[in-house]
Amino acid sequence: MRRVFKFLLYSIGILVLFVAAAAAFFYFKGVPSYAFAPTAEIAGLKVTKDSVHIARGAKIAALMCNECHLGEKMKMTGKIMPDLPKEFGAVASYNITQDADHGIAKWSDGELYYFLRTGIRKDGSWAPPFMPKFPLMADEDLYSVIAWLRSDDPRLQATPDEYPPNQYNLLVKFLSNVAFSAPPLPDQVIEVPDTTDMVALGKYVANGMSVCFPCHSADFKKFDLLVPENTPGFYGGGNPMLNMEGEIVHSANITMDKETGLGKFSRQQFLEAVKYGKNPRGGSLVYPMFPHTTLTDQEVNAVYAYLQTVPVIHNPVDRYVRH
Repeated sequence: MRRVFKFLLYSIGILVLFVAAAAAFFYFKGVPSYAFAPTAEIAGLKVTKDSVHIARGAKIAALMCNECHLGEKMKMTGKIMPDLPKEFGAVASYNITQDADHGIAKWSDGELYYFLRTGIRKDGSWAPPFMPKFPLMADEDLYSVIAWLRSDDPRLQATPDEYPPNQYNLLVKFLSNVAFSAPPLPDQVIEVPDTTDMVALGKYVANGMSVCFPCHSADFKKFDLLVPENTPGFYGGGNPMLNMEGEIVHSANITMDKETGLGKFSRQQFLEAVKYGKNPRGGSLVYPMFPHTTLTDQEVNAVYAYLQTVPVIHNPVDRYVRH
């Protein structure tokens, strides 16, 4: 019996040492860097900065950029993100104004394109998982975002304000090395789907352009950026998110389950919920869901058509109740 007990103690000791060594390894290694390796075509990219591209880029930015990067002075200088899951620690978003020293004025169009696709900055550093990457976004839409970043939008005008560099915690470093990595560049041009194919368009708007699935699935730490359908709990909701007061708000199940999802929602109710934040059960939807007013009715209806094709998940989410 003593031998068994000693063996167990030794085994536990070895396991503890192994875990401690692994934790130390990831802590000191930090978030990985990658080779900054755009193709010659991307390196020489010059985006057309006409009114059509700028308007489209502003629309996408309203969905994907403004909530995180718009600071207190109504400039895109970044901010502390109180709605980031607490286990990621205190994190500030970056200055993306046209400031030469603190923003993106010195970035070329190709460098911006490469970063938006992969998360790799021109110095090789990599943006951790909570900074969205867009490997499935159409090329023209990425060009539009870049055109908007170069525009005369007052929120983008050069402003030197910025937060000190983030000091990422062990979990962020671990996930950045083990669970997530820089997505590869697409092997061909990605086109916006034909607008007459509502399911294809809805799939693109939901997964490629607006990147809805990480929030509306089971766990931020396990989503699949390249193959969204492989994400655990795909669109079944339940992901514990935070509002601006630090309270937990579980994301909604938006599969077509009739009891716990959207199965009883009409197309018009879905449109009013997504575009205007109107809760079909009464009142308004709560943050972190916000009105997506820049989406067209056709785009929202297309998302509704696409969600009809997503496998149904029965997941009774514990919904937030206002206090």
